[in-house]
Amino acid sequence: MFKNEWNEVRSGWLILGAFVIVLVGQIMFTLPGMTFLNLIEMAGRHNDTPNVFLQSPFTILFTQGAGTFGGIAATFIAYRTINKKNPNKMYVQGRASDLWTGLILGALSITILFVFLYSTNQIVLINPISEPNITSALFVYFILFILVSLFEEILFRGYVMNTMRAKHNKKAVIYIVSALLFTFAHVFNPNIAILGLINIFLIGLLFAYMFDRTRSLLMPIGFHFTWNFFQGSIFGFPVSGLDPHGLYKIDVTTDLPLLTGGSFGLEASILTTIIIGINFIIVKMYTKQHMRTL
Repeated sequence: MFKNEWNEVRSGWLILGAFVIVLVGQIMFTLPGMTFLNLIEMAGRHNDTPNVFLQSPFTILFTQGAGTFGGIAATFIAYRTINKKNPNKMYVQGRASDLWTGLILGALSITILFVFLYSTNQIVLINPISEPNITSALFVYFILFILVSLFEEILFRGYVMNTMRAKHNKKAVIYIVSALLFTFAHVFNPNIAILGLINIFLIGLLFAYMFDRTRSLLMPIGFHFTWNFFQGSIFGFPVSGLDPHGLYKIDVTTDLPLLTGGSFGLEASILTTIIIGINFIIVKMYTKQHMRTL
């Protein structure tokens, strides 16, 4: 039950232990910010005056951002203490070209989806192209989406996939488990949609494929970041069901959630399913000449 045929602790137990450490790390880093904000809120109620700081998007960095950073740190600690390996072996490092390719593919994918929906009158812009809504939220979510992409790729691809590979799991199983855990992490997001979960699973497979083909987390990290940032902070779509804070605000003009993704965002669109498939082909072509599989 606990050990495989090579008399090694099964990868599932290692991953479970790591997830516990990550959860504790997130809580430890989130609590100070939450406590500080609660104290400010209590003081404001006592004085019967609203606190401007509590209404600032920067509060997100003190809570969610701090918790995400704690998750990153805890993942490295878990790899060192549970796996007893150097965290560098999770392959966070790599070629700059892989990072840039991921960044471009993520941004281009979302831009194509936006242009298609806009040009076919599925959505309209509330504020004109010439009048972007530039606020402090743009900077806050830029930092937050960097942290999120780092955390989720280091955990679900760097930790999970390397741990399973070291325990002699088959490649197909490694891909599927990594993508399933990634999907489960989004199950409790607001406005959940079945197609959204399917696409998150598929994009989890895409990230696993990127990691496998390049032997580096840089491409999936880059893609993950610009996918979220362009979706929510540029074009104003919900990101996996979460409220957007974009340069532009959109209004869905048709009752076709299969195309627009509805309140869950583009990840619940059938168009995203197609885009993910196209990205598999692009990644295969990109890595054909210099593939370095796990």
